[in-house]
Amino acid sequence: MCEDDVPEVARLFQSILRKTRAPVTSDLEAYLGRIFLDSPDRDPEINSFVHLRHDGKPDGFVGVLPLPMLVDNRHVRGALCGTLMVDNHAGNPFAGARLMRAFLGGPQDISLTETANDISTTMWRKLRATVLPDHSLEWLRIIRPAGFAAEMVGTAFAPLRLLRPLARPLDAVMRRRGGGPQWSHLPVEAPEGTLESSEVDDDETADLFTTFTVGYAARPSWRPDSLSRMIRESRRKAAWGTMVRRKVVARGGRPVGLFLYYGDAGRIGRVVQILFAPGQAGAVIDSMLADAAGRGLVALRGRTMPALLEAMLGRRFAFVHASSSIVHARDRQLLEPFLAGKAFFNGFAGESWSRLIGDRFD
Repeated sequence: MCEDDVPEVARLFQSILRKTRAPVTSDLEAYLGRIFLDSPDRDPEINSFVHLRHDGKPDGFVGVLPLPMLVDNRHVRGALCGTLMVDNHAGNPFAGARLMRAFLGGPQDISLTETANDISTTMWRKLRATVLPDHSLEWLRIIRPAGFAAEMVGTAFAPLRLLRPLARPLDAVMRRRGGGPQWSHLPVEAPEGTLESSEVDDDETADLFTTFTVGYAARPSWRPDSLSRMIRESRRKAAWGTMVRRKVVARGGRPVGLFLYYGDAGRIGRVVQILFAPGQAGAVIDSMLADAAGRGLVALRGRTMPALLEAMLGRRFAFVHASSSIVHARDRQLLEPFLAGKAFFNGFAGESWSRLIGDRFD
């Protein structure tokens, strides 16, 4: 990919991924150029790729982000395969495979994706990649059952959004009576013993990322300016709602975790990252759920990691597979932390932080 390809890549992004015929904005073009051509972690040998038609115009694209990593204290070159799209796939069925081979043929030691659909997962498997089941589940925690049902039907059929106000008193009745299904609501007031949380700025967020990821055997080795830029850009997800970013503190004021989600009252919140000290995953989850309940959200959803999955058992979470997290490496030793559940992957060690997911481009 080069600078001249950006307008056509933006058109593909708008039509294929956003499924709209609205004109491409300069904001979208500028962001695609910045994230794929001007990353602070830019590696001149790790590139995004376009697939060209006979007339030389792009009809396919794979977005690649350099992701320097530490694996068992060994510095390795990582690359994240993000946006993969092909125009007229039926007319050019091999374009996606060509893009994947170009990406995996790069100089990186380890290749990753967290957004592989069923078609691209099949391609990854044929190229001897490894699917990570415990990283590949979407979780859902319903907070207000009636409000959740109203939000779901209103999203599917806009006129039914008129039912949303009726859900609030119904949830209040269920809360007072203590009834409801097994995955029932949470109390508006945080249960006794729930750890408190407080807002954090960008600088403290960066410090907490460093603190809470150091114990993973495989983790990103972000440059400070790269992590700071990601944190700044993660503020903007207008389609998902208000950003909520809070640290969780123990009784003595010591930080034990951080959660970052987006959402507004009456809506389903989207969680991008949960960080936690060893043994504190459950406490951080409880604090996050209490915060979301207090803000009037009807549910939270997000992506699993192995340590989170264990802590969610017994807390009335539901799980479904929507896309796959996958790893590929020629050196099998680099795969061991991922197979053992000791890798920090998904969220900021992925592409969920970027504006391409959840934001609008005006």
